[in-house]
Amino acid sequence: MEIGIVGLPLAGKTTIFNALTRSQAQTAGYSSGRCEVHTAVVDVPDPRVDILSEMFHPRKTTRAKIQFNDISGITGKGQGSNGGGLDAQVLTALSKSDALLQVVRAFASEQGIDQEGIDPQRDWEALQLDLLISDLAIVERRIERIEAGMKKARADEAAALQRELALMRRFAEALEANTPIRDLDMTEEEQTLIRGFQFLTAKPSMVVFNAAENDGHITDLDWVHAHKQTSALVLKGALEMEIAQMPPEDMQLFLEEYGLAEPGLNALVRECYRLLGLMSFFTVGEDEVRAWTVRQGATAVEAAGAIHSDLARGFIRAEVISYDDMIACGTMAQARSQGKLRLEGKQYIVQDGDILNIRFNV
Repeated sequence: MEIGIVGLPLAGKTTIFNALTRSQAQTAGYSSGRCEVHTAVVDVPDPRVDILSEMFHPRKTTRAKIQFNDISGITGKGQGSNGGGLDAQVLTALSKSDALLQVVRAFASEQGIDQEGIDPQRDWEALQLDLLISDLAIVERRIERIEAGMKKARADEAAALQRELALMRRFAEALEANTPIRDLDMTEEEQTLIRGFQFLTAKPSMVVFNAAENDGHITDLDWVHAHKQTSALVLKGALEMEIAQMPPEDMQLFLEEYGLAEPGLNALVRECYRLLGLMSFFTVGEDEVRAWTVRQGATAVEAAGAIHSDLARGFIRAEVISYDDMIACGTMAQARSQGKLRLEGKQYIVQDGDILNIRFNV
C-alpha cells in the first residue's frame, strides 16, 4: 500500500516525510514546482507484535509495512485552470497512491509567506483546488469521449455508456461545486467502474496540520472530518523529525521526560493504515512472528493468499485464536487445553489481531 504525501510549498511535508521514515531528504528548495518523489517503506507500529515476539522468542520478527511517497510539484495556484490538470509527472505519481497524506502549514514561516496570516483552512482549500481541477479535467475529457462514442455505439453498448455518462456528469457537477468525489454516495458497480481513473479526490485522505513546537493545538477539526474517508490530526513536524533521528535510548528518555507514551507519528501511521481499510492478522512460531496486512472484512482464504498463493489454493481450514485469548492463555498448549483454538472455513471473516495457522494441501 502506498500513501502519497502532498502539500503546498513550504508546508513542511518533507519534514513530515523525514520524521515518518527517519530519512534525511532535503527540506529546502522543494517549492520550485518541479515534480520530485522521495520514497520509503515504514513499519506499522503495533505493540502486539512486540508482545507476541516476547512470548514466542522467534528467530525473526516482521511487522506490517506502508510505503510513503513524498511528492512535490503542487503549487495551490489552480494548475488545472488551463484545462490540463496537474503536471503529468505529478499526476502519475499521485495516481499510484492508495491514499493521500495532505500536509497543511500551521506554523509561522520565516520565508515571507505570512503576509495574509496563518490560515490552515485557507491553505487546505487551496491544496484541494488543484486536486479538484485535475479530476474535473479528466471527467470532462471522458464526457466528451462518451458522447462521441454513443453516436456509433450498438444498442447493448449504448445503455452502459449512458450510465457512465450520467455518473461522469454527476462528478462534474460535484467537482465544480468544490465537492470531492469521495463525498458522493456510489454503488459497488460505480466504484468498480471508476477504479481505473484513479481520481485524486476519490482517494482516502489524511490531513496533517504541521504546527511549531511551541504552538497551541488546533482544536477545531470538524470541518475536515465532515468529509467522507477523511481524517485529521495535528503534529509538531520539526519536533517529530528531531525525535525520529534520535538513537532509540535517547528517544525513550526524551519521551519519558515529556510524559509521552510514543512519538505522535506512531498514531499517524496507524490512522493511515485504518483509513486505507486495512488490518493485521498474525502468524507465530519459533521461526517468525509476523504481521500480515489484509483489508477489513477479508475472509480466511484471502488471508491465506496474503501469506502465499499455495495456501489459498490448497486451503483446508484455518486454526484461529484471537490475540486477547492468546495473551490470556500464555502458550499455545494452554490455548488448546482451554479450547480457545478453533477451526474456521474459507468464508470466516478474519478479525483484527487474529492469530492464524493455515492448514492446506496442494
